[in-house]
Amino acid sequence: MHYNSILPNNYTFPFLFKSLSDCRDYLKCQCVHAHVIRLGHLNDIYVQNSLLDVYASCGYMGLCREVFDEMSDRDVVSWTVLIMGYRNAKNYADALIAFEKMHYAGVVPNRVTMVNALGACGSFRAIEMGVWIHDFISRNGWDLDVILGTSLVEMYLKCGRIDEGLNAFRSMKEKNVFTWNVVIQGLGFAKSGQEAVWWFNRMEEEGFEADEVTLANVLNACIHSGLVDVGRQIFSSLINGSYGFSPSVKHYACMIDLLTRAGCLDEAFKLIKEMPFEPSKSIWGSFLTGCRACGNLELSELAAKKLAELESDNGTYFVSSI
Repeated sequence: MHYNSILPNNYTFPFLFKSLSDCRDYLKCQCVHAHVIRLGHLNDIYVQNSLLDVYASCGYMGLCREVFDEMSDRDVVSWTVLIMGYRNAKNYADALIAFEKMHYAGVVPNRVTMVNALGACGSFRAIEMGVWIHDFISRNGWDLDVILGTSLVEMYLKCGRIDEGLNAFRSMKEKNVFTWNVVIQGLGFAKSGQEAVWWFNRMEEEGFEADEVTLANVLNACIHSGLVDVGRQIFSSLINGSYGFSPSVKHYACMIDLLTRAGCLDEAFKLIKEMPFEPSKSIWGSFLTGCRACGNLELSELAAKKLAELESDNGTYFVSSI
């Protein structure tokens, strides 16, 4: 197009920025941004929104905010991209501040806005804002589709509101494996291991196939609640192929952590030796912690040596095991 002396217009640049956003190409974005300014298309809201998106996708929230602040008009997409960018950058406070400012500016949020605002609320434990969003959804008669509903459930569970989270879950007409994973993970973090396992079994009864994340979540729930026998049963079924896939290093790490915390050091060490993966630093680290807690000097020294081998420039593990 350029070589044929055809000038791009305001319809061209959003497609270019979308491509650059997908591949996170910040340098080329800067070049295209310069062309936008030179050709006088910077005041087009579609071009501006696309530029916001590519800077946010590349993690340059300072530049994203500069473009946003210079916009004479902002629509729901502009605000949503800003909120999403802050959320993805784990700057949850600024994401919620932007959401509040959007409300005061009189811009009505859409479902994508609410999903990102709920995500920021859950991570920031901003339960009051989360409840306000839920009320807004109810007042406006929005259906809890699978994406919005899952975000709402996750927000409540991250904020420790278990009953509200489960009520929102029950009210959803459509669920998928991600929704179930959120419930099981949230209950696990709340140290409601028995309930997490119950919902895990319910998930299977309702015909949803567990994935690798599901199994990691339910094993983590067993860890937080000390459900050693239940963890053994689930891991044994995983080893036997009952879920259609083999355990990953993450599943082995969960099981080793569960056994170690329960003081089953020999069983945990046997599993470390039998696993078809090289034990990671986190595995040896959790094993070392458990060995020290149980006062097992022999296994503590062995674990410390393994950690020292993985971090040859750090002698702390070996020294602290003596």
